[in-house]
Amino acid sequence: MAKTQKLRLDVPLLLPDISDARDHCVSALIAALTGRTGVSEAHVVEQAGSLAQLCIHYDASVISLERVRELAQSVGAEITGRVGHLILRTDATFDAREANSLGAEVRTIEGVVEAEVAGSGVARLEFDRNLVTEAALLAKLAALGIRPVEPVAEEAHGHEDHAHEHEGEHEHEHEHEHEHEHEHVHAGLFGEKSELAFALMSGLLLVSGWVLGWLSLGWSVHVPAWAATACYVGAYGFGGFFILIEAIENLRARRFEIDTLMLVAAAGAAALGQWAEGALLLFLFSIGHSLEHYAMGRARHAIEGLAELAPARATVRRNGSSAEVPVAELVVGDVVVVRPNERLSADGLVVLGRTSVNQAPVTGESVPVDKSAVDDPQAARAALADPAQFDRMEAKFRVFAGTINGAGAIEVMVARPANQSTMARVVKMVTEAQAQRSPMQRFTERFERWFVPAVLVFVGLLLFAWVLVDEPFSASFYRAMAVLVAASPCALAISVPSAVLSGIARAARGGVLIKGGGALENLGTLSAIAFDKTGTLTEGRPRLTDVVTAQGVTEQELLNVALAVEQLSDHPLASAVVTGARERLGASAQVLAVTDLESITGSGVKARMGDEVVVLGKPDRVGADRTPSPLSTLMVANERLVETGRTTMIVRRGERYLGVLGLMDTPRAGATQVMAELRALGIERLIMISGDNQRVAESVAREVGLTEAQGDLLPEQKVQAIQKLRAGEGKVAMVGDGVNDAPAMANATVGIAMGAAGSAVALETADVALMADDLAQLPFAVGLSRQASRIIRQNLWISLGMVAVLVPATLFGLKMGAAVIFHEGSTLVVVINALRLLGYRKS
Repeated sequence: MAKTQKLRLDVPLLLPDISDARDHCVSALIAALTGRTGVSEAHVVEQAGSLAQLCIHYDASVISLERVRELAQSVGAEITGRVGHLILRTDATFDAREANSLGAEVRTIEGVVEAEVAGSGVARLEFDRNLVTEAALLAKLAALGIRPVEPVAEEAHGHEDHAHEHEGEHEHEHEHEHEHEHEHVHAGLFGEKSELAFALMSGLLLVSGWVLGWLSLGWSVHVPAWAATACYVGAYGFGGFFILIEAIENLRARRFEIDTLMLVAAAGAAALGQWAEGALLLFLFSIGHSLEHYAMGRARHAIEGLAELAPARATVRRNGSSAEVPVAELVVGDVVVVRPNERLSADGLVVLGRTSVNQAPVTGESVPVDKSAVDDPQAARAALADPAQFDRMEAKFRVFAGTINGAGAIEVMVARPANQSTMARVVKMVTEAQAQRSPMQRFTERFERWFVPAVLVFVGLLLFAWVLVDEPFSASFYRAMAVLVAASPCALAISVPSAVLSGIARAARGGVLIKGGGALENLGTLSAIAFDKTGTLTEGRPRLTDVVTAQGVTEQELLNVALAVEQLSDHPLASAVVTGARERLGASAQVLAVTDLESITGSGVKARMGDEVVVLGKPDRVGADRTPSPLSTLMVANERLVETGRTTMIVRRGERYLGVLGLMDTPRAGATQVMAELRALGIERLIMISGDNQRVAESVAREVGLTEAQGDLLPEQKVQAIQKLRAGEGKVAMVGDGVNDAPAMANATVGIAMGAAGSAVALETADVALMADDLAQLPFAVGLSRQASRIIRQNLWISLGMVAVLVPATLFGLKMGAAVIFHEGSTLVVVINALRLLGYRKS
């Protein structure tokens, strides 16, 4: 009988360059392992925590545990070495159709596994190094019009520097290459505004043709009969120039896109002598194209603005002298001199001086934050050997690249290289977010895939309407062309991506990182938000407020025992007990020997003091395994403290109960206002899930205005609470610090991390990161997402509704000119509507 066992391994351990469990490399790993001798199944498990795990089912009688582990690691290493991940920010913008077409073209390149191109010019690729080199791939991408202004991230195999080498190499190599059609917005007499200039010229000639035609009919002014037609022909030339280039390239690639449909419709109108209507079509379509590029360009420039915040050079103090060096050359431990009102060049710790720093470019905080020097620079330098130590430093010591120094001169010890600074991470993640398809965008693309062929078939049938209806072929042809215009989903193609990119760009400018259209859409449609208590709703800095001793026990004894045990613990409550005990004891504090400290998950801590066991923890658990149970007088005191919102812990030494300690963590300033704003935005349920006891949770919940509170929850119970909320509400967000709350955040529809600036863990684990440690950013993020969801729905209704109305109308006689105005007008409306997100302000 088979002895099936399971082995779980962290996906990042097997595939270090993968951040998303849905990555193609993960699928390749599963496929490579499944079916191997002794391995029956492999799948990804994400709900266990912040790190996705690969679960491998194997037959222990056929293959050993160690062999399975070796097999998984070797296959993972093979895939990591073979598959490269490239994210490029290009110097061009594309409309939605061009982006989709380019993505399809890139996927046809030999060796490319996956590719997505966003309208803002960001391309994300996975490629097989055995089939195509990075240099060859960059050359082929350039031939398609995808030229990187900066390789944002070449994640696989640590080739980031390699990518930069190729950047310079290809800049020269591509100078004389053939210009691809997608570069047209940057080429020509008017530079990147060439398409807009041509569209406006087309409009001018169209109006001139109308005026000349009008004069020739009702005025005595002599106007040659050909003059108006000449103006219309000129309008065709200017309006159709870039569309024709696009159509030719599409036909070469055996694609029949919307641009080609519009050109065919305009040619049909000319064939019927309807020059004015055809010119109107090309003018409005080219204006729509220009506006789409403008919308994508605005989103791209918003991200470029973030990337340009950090200065290019820094003044570094080395060997007793100062020198100006490129920021890219800074290394961890370098000391950078920052003058008043200068932008900071690196993430680091203040080691000399005092100042206030405007952190708005990174965190969105409107008020400058005071900064001071660390007490021991040498100890700080040693601590920075561990990158995670920077995250744990107090906020008053930490500064970030791209922020603006105030009036004080300071010196900053570099904590991270330039390409790993908080600002660089934000730019990289926002860039990645642009390249992702949102659920609604995937829906519209699937819809277009069957809708466009259906339109073509329908128009083809209408061309033969003269066979069944008593009308000339010219009438059937005209009607078919009008329907072709009315049914083309131009507005639908741009409706979602323009809104998503504008929303992500606006959020980043406000100190909120939203990782993709999916998170934006979900955050805008949920009705329930769960909060962690400590550090989220409260300041996260509890203090010792009450000391109640048992009969026959002095306060000095109780505090000395608590101090001896808790000073070995790193729990936030332990720090509060240590600080409070030292303040109360003063000179009477004793040094008691403690060994074997052990954390009791969700309950407290225990240690050995001589021959006795000392336990500090929750009253209902400290006495659960002992007799006698906690003294009734202590329990009465405990109940009284709990009712006033204190977190309590009983202290027991051996068989003696020494007393109860009360601690209090004050709610954040403005938390009540935040909850009121969230309710005003339509969030119906505001729930606290906390490890503190139920009464404490309820006390804080009442004070800040939550609708409900769930206390006494262990970490796994928090996950269950989130799963239950999702089952009842459909969608729920979880707000926490991104570290301790990672399992609950991973199980929520949207995980929101607070205070993510400087914290690599919070940035990686959250779907939405509030860069400042400020709960007030949450209503901004939710309100922006709500507005984005409304705009997406409005755009879909406008685009689909216009098609639904115009197609029957053209069938029953609506002229092509009217169909063109309404159809292209709807495209302009959805783009302008989406651009409103860039100016969003919290009401």
